[in-house]
Amino acid sequence: MNKISIGQSELMASQISLGIMRMNALSVEEAKMVIETAISEGIDHFDHADIYGKGASETIFGQAFKKLGISRDSVILQTKTGIVPGIMYDFSKEHIIQSVEESLTRLQTDYVDTLLLHRPDALVEPEEVAEAFDELEKSGKVRTFGVSNHNPLQIELLKKFVNQPLIINQLQLSLTHTPMIDAGLNVNRMEAGSVLHEGQLIDYSRINDMTIQPWSPFQSGNGKKGLFFDHPDYLELNKVVNEMAKEKGVAREAIAIAWLLRHPAKMQPIVGTMNPDRIKAITKATEVSLSREEWYKLYLSGGKMLP
Repeated sequence: MNKISIGQSELMASQISLGIMRMNALSVEEAKMVIETAISEGIDHFDHADIYGKGASETIFGQAFKKLGISRDSVILQTKTGIVPGIMYDFSKEHIIQSVEESLTRLQTDYVDTLLLHRPDALVEPEEVAEAFDELEKSGKVRTFGVSNHNPLQIELLKKFVNQPLIINQLQLSLTHTPMIDAGLNVNRMEAGSVLHEGQLIDYSRINDMTIQPWSPFQSGNGKKGLFFDHPDYLELNKVVNEMAKEKGVAREAIAIAWLLRHPAKMQPIVGTMNPDRIKAITKATEVSLSREEWYKLYLSGGKMLP
């Protein structure tokens, strides 16, 4: 698998990241198999968060990774902080630093390669965030920083105070959840797709050299639950995806990921499966070449229209 540059950093990572949210449901032995499979398929980037499995996902990953005896420097570990589930968001200096310390203990490592602020905090005091980032960088506990689900002005506010480049924005994007793309195509129109929900994030990210990490790449959009695969509301999309998968000799999941990889923004999709066979199938996306016409055909089959 080819590697991509992550934002304005020296980090080079696999085109696909493995999200560890569901690892808390696995035994350590099962987790070892998942990690081993991912690495053998070329994935060296692992996405965590302090809240995944109430911390258990990081704990199991840390135990499994240690048992595998893999060099820490051969992988990139990313975690997120800022959500206090069901209660509040917390970007205070105290919470950020304490969260990182706890993540490092669970992951059994001295540092994480990247720390993301996990969804915006309405009460953010960017001066505190800056102090936390400086302390974590100086101590060597965090090497690079970014955000998740932030819009351009929220990022600009942080950048006014934070000394480190913000190299990543983790955002929901899939064949059926495309507001970032819809708005860019429907400029100066009155249709629903013209509504600018997030401040033209794709263009902002490209201008500012921020890597977009699409999350939930197989989830249904527009508030619908479950995967879009075999979903009754997406019959045409499934027909096109299945036909293209058959033609190219890959799984349908690989087509959905290849659609994201085809975008010139050089995104790094995060996939959350804990099934080794599915990991193998998904990584074939990096070998799939989609033409411009095929990319738009997939986009339109999800129920979109061109102006």
